[in-house]
Amino acid sequence: MKKALIIVDLQRDFCPGGALPAAGGNGIVPVINKLMQSFDLVIASKDWHPARTVHFDRWPPHCIRGSEGAAFHPELNIGRIDEVALKGTGNSDDGYSAFEATNLDLAYVLEKQGIAEVYVSGLTTEYCAKATALDALKAGFKTFVITDAIAAVNQQPGDDAKALSGMQAAGILLLQSSGISPSENN
Repeated sequence: MKKALIIVDLQRDFCPGGALPAAGGNGIVPVINKLMQSFDLVIASKDWHPARTVHFDRWPPHCIRGSEGAAFHPELNIGRIDEVALKGTGNSDDGYSAFEATNLDLAYVLEKQGIAEVYVSGLTTEYCAKATALDALKAGFKTFVITDAIAAVNQQPGDDAKALSGMQAAGILLLQSSGISPSENN
């Protein structure tokens, strides 16, 4: 059974020191780097916003395409990433889910590669990671969220716990990275 790792928005602006940081953003990078070798396919998403977008009516400007803030975390092993899904690329597209990418059809890419299981990691727990996991489930993939490979913004205390319980209630399986075995195909 082939499996894919989706690394959601592990970009500078979502890490400490960025425009919209998740406090634990830096801490998940070593976990994700170690995990990559256990998957048949590794896909990373990026917020790739234009300089002016209605998305910034709700959020501070972040991940503006081509900016330093839109770059992947400097310690992320980008050499292991097979595809990059760009989202939030238009004026009306919030692009929370990696499945909303405008440069590729993520569900099609996963199906074409024979992927049956999707494992979600990255930033942030209660927004883009959650939206990606829910869309993976809707697309028919057995979906997991790796709880020690995600981090939350927590605008309100407990947002992360609510997001995790909501995902679990929807049928998404939660696990720690230590519970993932290497793919037979690697």
